[in-house]
Amino acid sequence: MLPHPRFPRLIPLLASVGLATAAGLWWSRYQAHRQLRRKVAQLFAQAEPSPEVYVEARLAGLPAPVQRYFRHVLREGQPYLSGLRLRHTGQFKTDLKKDWLSIEGEQYSTANPPGFIWQGTTRLFTAQDEYLDGHGRLAVRLLGAIPLMQGEGIRYDQGELLRWLGECVWLPTALLPAPHLRWTAAPDDHSAHLTLTHHGQTVSYLVRFNEQDGMVQCETQRYQGDTTLLPWVGRFSRYRVLHGVRVPTRLEASWVVDGQRLPYARFRVLELAYHELHLF
Repeated sequence: MLPHPRFPRLIPLLASVGLATAAGLWWSRYQAHRQLRRKVAQLFAQAEPSPEVYVEARLAGLPAPVQRYFRHVLREGQPYLSGLRLRHTGQFKTDLKKDWLSIEGEQYSTANPPGFIWQGTTRLFTAQDEYLDGHGRLAVRLLGAIPLMQGEGIRYDQGELLRWLGECVWLPTALLPAPHLRWTAAPDDHSAHLTLTHHGQTVSYLVRFNEQDGMVQCETQRYQGDTTLLPWVGRFSRYRVLHGVRVPTRLEASWVVDGQRLPYARFRVLELAYHELHLF
């Protein structure tokens, strides 16, 4: 069969369309990266360094497992941490019924005021979670360029504030008692309640500790999507001393559906720094 006589004329047109599409994707990714850089700079510019240091005597009155936890992860005279940046690898599910996707992520967090920006990248999409100025937000872009979804509002404010609080296992001085944060006793000797109020919103966890005094699990109720409030569990493991602070290097997040714990995120920390507060 002979080719259609007009077919060769289509080749330059198709090539032009392909180049334009590639250029559009590149430009969208470039703009997204610039926006991330601006947000991270804004986040760390708002961070308020604390002159305080950790003093074990101030633990008096805290529940026993909480006292043991701080003695385990901090050293006497440890300066309060103002922020961090970390990179991780891991796996992620976009739906509890779907397969795992490989994911690479970076996170930037501040202790005071509470805030963070996280960006995770898979072969299909880039997701960005944030909690800034008391407001939570989730944005997802196909191939890191094309907007797929954006979520914000009171349910995201709650979810992202909970995420910040749970991930303070990487910023443990932010978990020390303060006017906006309190620990209260739980019925057993290896648990305690953790409550935080920020921007008029109060969130809480039931926190569990292991025999080695590490924080290994936190439990709460979170919104899955816009309307459904479900039990949520975060698990922490593989503690290591990084920059003088004992922190977990593995994290697993799960929803609990009909009494069954269903993981949707498993992260492994690759790099963590407290004094390089800028974009990777």
